[in-house]
Amino acid sequence: MGTKQKAFRAALPKTLPICAGFLFLGFAYGVLMRSKGFSCWWPMVMSLTIFAGSMEFVTVNLLLSAFNPLNALLLALMVNARHLFYGISMLDKYRNVGKKKWYLIFGMCDESFSINVSAELSPEIDRGWFMFFVTLLNHCYWVAGASLGGLLGGMVTFNVTGLDFVMTALFVVIFLGQWFSVRDHLPAAIGIGTSAVCLALFGAEQFIIPSMALILLILMLLRRRLDSKKDGDAA
Repeated sequence: MGTKQKAFRAALPKTLPICAGFLFLGFAYGVLMRSKGFSCWWPMVMSLTIFAGSMEFVTVNLLLSAFNPLNALLLALMVNARHLFYGISMLDKYRNVGKKKWYLIFGMCDESFSINVSAELSPEIDRGWFMFFVTLLNHCYWVAGASLGGLLGGMVTFNVTGLDFVMTALFVVIFLGQWFSVRDHLPAAIGIGTSAVCLALFGAEQFIIPSMALILLILMLLRRRLDSKKDGDAA
């Protein structure tokens, strides 16, 4: 079996739980777009080119509001600011993967990051191709769900109010899964506490970037302690 086939077979089962979530979320996004008056092509193209679920839901309202590119830029930065910190933590893993790096950078989402950063692979699995297929499969799941929702959304007759909450629900599920999969909850507690403080100080519209910066600073200050505790648990 070739290198790519081994990596694909290792990546596929890791992404199947994401498939179930992305098909539903993507479908909900497609239905939401159709309910706002957009044609079926909009969710197809946007899911393929943007591939940032939370930002795609936000973009629905941006497209319906007055043209304000600066506001759209700042909003996109705030909504997706966490990807900056994801990218920093993936610098070492993305080295020596060749041209795949550019797609890995474009296609990195919360779920792909979670799998790629924590996957324990056997020596015969090429990590670069594994990360590529994880990213590609998750991308395909999202595009498929959004396209299906866009195609069938015109037939939906029920009330779609609150449909965009499904993305928040997915984040909660991912967080709980990571919480129960590790023994050390200090980083998660830091994230929760810091976000709560910044939410109180800066408000719901502007707390994301300050909280991300503060979380990064605290984790850098506690890096030695966290690393030593991790080594102790591994021993």
